This record gives sequence, structure tokens and C-alpha cells, in this order.
Amino acid sequence: MKRIALLSIIFAAFAASAQTTVDIREWTVPWEDTRPRDPAVDREGNVWFVGQTGHYIAKLDPASGKFQRFALDKGTGPHNLIVGADGAIWFAGNLKAYIGRMDPATGAIRKFPMPDSTAGDPHTLVLASNGDIWFTVQSGSFVGRLAPKSGEVRLVKVPTPGSRPYGIILDATGRPWFNEFGRNALGTIDPTTMKLEEHALPEGARGRRIALGRDGGIWYVDYARGRLARFDPKTRKVDEWLTPYGKGSLPYAMSTDDRGRMWLVETGPQPNRLVGFDPASKKFFAMGNVPSGGSTVRHMVFDAKKRELWFGTDANTIARAKVP
Repeated sequence: MKRIALLSIIFAAFAASAQTTVDIREWTVPWEDTRPRDPAVDREGNVWFVGQTGHYIAKLDPASGKFQRFALDKGTGPHNLIVGADGAIWFAGNLKAYIGRMDPATGAIRKFPMPDSTAGDPHTLVLASNGDIWFTVQSGSFVGRLAPKSGEVRLVKVPTPGSRPYGIILDATGRPWFNEFGRNALGTIDPTTMKLEEHALPEGARGRRIALGRDGGIWYVDYARGRLARFDPKTRKVDEWLTPYGKGSLPYAMSTDDRGRMWLVETGPQPNRLVGFDPASKKFFAMGNVPSGGSTVRHMVFDAKKRELWFGTDANTIARAKVP
């Protein structure tokens, strides 16, 4: 009863302070129970995503609602995709130990295998300004870089057992930063020397996704402790804010918008809730329930052209949120 009362107080305080309700629309994916996830928007406004348990890549035209499916080999387990500068679709073959490049016009796929057999599960990809692709390898405990022109894959071992490299971003200098979801740490790599640095986070923290602030701060969601946090790369200081739902919020997907505001999805409550945070005021200012419930929202991207957030849900939908 005390926990219920506390949560009621938190909800009431948030409702009193938040002025904005976020508009969220969903499209039901026509292939049932395939865990559609990790969308990316191309130059024409098409939304690409993977079906993790359905072993496919798919495209949604939001204007028409039409879906197109591109089958992958059975057992591929695609985990994440990004759109390359040339429009190619790059994806993590999470169960087959490779990164793939798909030509969206033909569906033809080229595979770039991991050079180390223990790097079996490439996880999340991010595109660098020079065309290189940085990525995490969760269970294998690596961070890697793929040079598409040469096909070379370089891996950096994260030495602590169970570190579980997870979300990844690049800062303004092109340096990758990543969550270590298995322990209370963030990691970063010098792209020239490939030297790894690790930074301790508060005891018990489990950063799962990560975003770059306008001022160069490294933001992350603490899945275990129900917090949004900012790590200062210069001072190594961590600032934290308890999310509206509290310690059981299980914040997971996150992104930042064109105004430098942070967005996260609380996956503890059902329905899942999209929440906005303004670093300038240090306040949560917006919220929207996922209409389908969401089940779990795992990754999210911001389309600056239309000022929209896109994410997939375990309720078998692709969702769009209009950013206020």
C-alpha cells in the first residue's frame, strides 16, 4: 500500500507539472509476433525496421500504410538496422555473427562476418560521418568498427566479464560511447588508437540506451534504478533524475530531439509511456501512452526532417510520436 501511495504522489506531481500530451500513432505489422524493432527513416520518408524473431527486414510507407518485407535466412535474428549515406540498409545479424548490407532496390545482401568467433552477436549499429559503422557485441563483449569500403572489421574487447556492451552513440568528434548494461559503467573508444576507456557510474546503475546532449554531455537511461542520467565527460560527474513512474519504470528506448530535449520510454508501466525531459529546466514536460500498450519499446530514433520519433513495440506495431 505504501508503494501504491508513493506512485500516486509521483503521478500526481507529474500531471501537475507536465503541460504537454504527446500524440502517438501506430501501424500494426502484418506479420504476427515477429518483434518489429529499431526503425530508421530514409530520405524518402520510408521507415525501415527489422523483425527480430521473424528474420526479415521490412519497409513501411507511412503515407499509404503499405508494408514490404525482405526475407533473411532463417535464424538470422536481426537486431538493429540503420540507413547508410548511400541509402543502403545495414543490419546486425545478431544470431549469425555478421553485419549485413542490403540493397533496398534489389534486396541483395552482402555479409561482413565477425573476425573473432567469440563476437557472435552484433547488437546495435551507428553510422559515422565518414561512412564507417560502429557497433556493440553484447554477449561477446566487444565494440567494433566496420569500414564498408574495405570490408575490414576491427574489434575492441571489453575486458570485464559480463559487461554486455549495448547502446552506442558518437559524439561531435566521432568518438563512440556505449552502455555497459551488465555493470555500472560507460565505455568509450579513441577512434584513432582504438584505446578503450571505462567510466564508473553510481552503484547499481545499469545503463541500457544512450544519447548525446547538445553540450556534449552523455545521457543514458538507468534501466535498473528508474532514472535518466547525464555523464559529464570532462568532470566525470553524474547527475540523475528519477523518472515519473519511479524506480520500477524500467526506462529503455531513448533519443534526443532537435531542441536538445531527451525522450525515453518507461517500459515498467503498461501501457508503456513516452516521456520528455528538458535539460534546460531539468523537468519532465511531456508524456504519452503507447496506444497498443507497447509491451516493451526497445529502441527509438528521431527524424529531424519531420520532427518525429519512431519506435517498434513488442505489441507488434511500428509507432510514430509527433514531437511538440
